Amino acid sequence: MADHAPGGQPTGESAGENLVFAAGTFSPEQLEAGRKLFASHCEFFYAAQALDHLPEPNGIEVAFAGRSNVGKSSLLNALTGRKALARVSHQPGRTRQLNFFQMEAAPIVLVDMPGYGYAEAPKAIKRDWQGLMLDYLRGRPNLRRVFLLLDARIELKPADEVVMELLDQSAVAYQLVLTKADDVKPAALRRKQEEIAALTKEHPAALPFVITTSSTTGLGMDDLRATIAGFI
Repeated sequence: MADHAPGGQPTGESAGENLVFAAGTFSPEQLEAGRKLFASHCEFFYAAQALDHLPEPNGIEVAFAGRSNVGKSSLLNALTGRKALARVSHQPGRTRQLNFFQMEAAPIVLVDMPGYGYAEAPKAIKRDWQGLMLDYLRGRPNLRRVFLLLDARIELKPADEVVMELLDQSAVAYQLVLTKADDVKPAALRRKQEEIAALTKEHPAALPFVITTSSTTGLGMDDLRATIAGFI
């Protein structure tokens, strides 16, 4: 598994304003590699609702996981510069399948995983789509990284801890990504970053580098792109 430089700590006077990454987080060459990769075309090519329907494991897969309504679709759209690559739904728990997106410039596949932890979903549906997610994490040979998204505005949920423990047990390297940082005051955001950074020390498969993002302002997208480009 490749290791990468950490996302810098944002600073600023009000929520979402003047948030910048510390100089030297990534080299100019790494940032440019990320920019070029995501300047290329990215398109949906496959959806799987069951483990035996997965596409052949070609290329390098990086998966995006998180609770329902964590902002995963918005992040994927911001990351790729597409307005509707991933469908943003106002109904949490709507995505019930693994969606695969192929990058044109390199053999990188982005995998949009079903959201977990949606309390109002029927039990049978939760069991089916969360079971698919967990089976995929356990057995995909070309999966290089899971980006586990956590909402910067709210406390960690029990479902997040369950997924982290599963990833630890499966020895799947994962990186925590804070979302919706533009909606958090700077002091509260720094506390959240410190909390999540400390959390990585409790989980052996979690990388110690937390990336803070905002799909609205673009915060953290360059670091996320550079991280993914580093797998090529």
